[in-house]
Amino acid sequence: MQSQGDMKTMQEDIFSAVMPLLKLLSLTVIGLFLAHHKTQIVPKSTFKQLNKLVFVLFLPCLIFIDLGQSITLHSLFLWWFIPVNVIISMSLGFLLGVIVVYLCRPPPQFVRFTIIMTACGNTGNLPIAILGSLCHTHDNPFGPNCHQRGVAYVSIAQWISVVLVYTLVYHMMEPPMEYYEIIEEENVESYSNDSGPLVVDAEWPPGIEETEIATKPFLTKTLNGSQSSHNLQDDEERQAIETETEPIVVQKVRIVAEKTPIKNIFQPPTIASLLAIIIGSIPRAKSFVFGHDAPLGFITDSLEILGGAMVPSVMLVLGGMLAEGPNVSKLGLKTTVGVIVARLIVLPVLGIGVVDLADKVHLLIADDAMYRYVLMLQYATPSAILLGAVAIMRGYAVSEASALLFWQHVFALFSLSVYIFVYSRLVSHI
Repeated sequence: MQSQGDMKTMQEDIFSAVMPLLKLLSLTVIGLFLAHHKTQIVPKSTFKQLNKLVFVLFLPCLIFIDLGQSITLHSLFLWWFIPVNVIISMSLGFLLGVIVVYLCRPPPQFVRFTIIMTACGNTGNLPIAILGSLCHTHDNPFGPNCHQRGVAYVSIAQWISVVLVYTLVYHMMEPPMEYYEIIEEENVESYSNDSGPLVVDAEWPPGIEETEIATKPFLTKTLNGSQSSHNLQDDEERQAIETETEPIVVQKVRIVAEKTPIKNIFQPPTIASLLAIIIGSIPRAKSFVFGHDAPLGFITDSLEILGGAMVPSVMLVLGGMLAEGPNVSKLGLKTTVGVIVARLIVLPVLGIGVVDLADKVHLLIADDAMYRYVLMLQYATPSAILLGAVAIMRGYAVSEASALLFWQHVFALFSLSVYIFVYSRLVSHI
């Protein structure tokens, strides 16, 4: 009788852990069916607009409401390990990427690309969608305010991830000089905001012009001059730098700083996070904006309604992306499989170890299952969709990025089902 009871409990645990993902899969299948070329019920242009709405409206509204209500000045200091965990996960992913390069031997021009795609995971809309589905069940292991706390934790993590992508990763995505001519200069118009791949369309930096896409290595061009470039403005900039007396190292640092697209960090979700942190950390401002009796409560209620559309919309868009199919890639099957295995199978296991170690040395908030779940989930997601936008900006491995993101999201449907169950079991013992 004891064993039968344990078996029944195990089956219930599996069912309760997998059910949230089945809900997301159902929405994804609906999106795939609507966007598939054989049905063509909804055109790709409609999905692109829905994708943009998710990024500039639904997601910021959801972040502002849930983060603003959850955060206080005290909790902001308690959550310090969340951004640290993002850095740890990227560092471990970087090491795994180096191992993938060593074992799989990708084409030389894609060595940096392989490492980056292994290191940087999705810390934004996909984790929020998973948590939204998980918290929608009545027997979730996270208690009251499940979704609100989960979105708040994810929003803090998203900040550091976006900053790292548009600084460190942006410069790592510059093609190696010796292979620059091998990498074809993509037709800019085919990857513009009007006709680009659906997988990266939403996170394309707003307002960027086609002329901003880097098709030449700027450090080499500015410091040493490019024999193939005769642009007068570039020549004037090069001459101005060469006439200065500052050391070459200082010149390089200054040029890197000037060419780093800091403005792209301030996108709608990060702006919403910043506003939520500022308002939520000031008690009087918080009581004025949030709450049933708040003078601006009617506005936050409206934003909450808009935020509720985020989870179904993002999964429908994911289905539309999968309906497009993968782009042609020169990365190679062996390297593609290597990145998928490292990112979706090996890294989540390492993440469990990191979170468990941090818990044992008392770095985490005590008795907060959602906190630990979000920390572990940061290791299990596929590569950041934002990397596809950066690839387009740098003119580097654009087709490879789109194809790898496609295959990772396909296999993530299976890997996440396993790790959602594993994570749920682990946090249930807290």
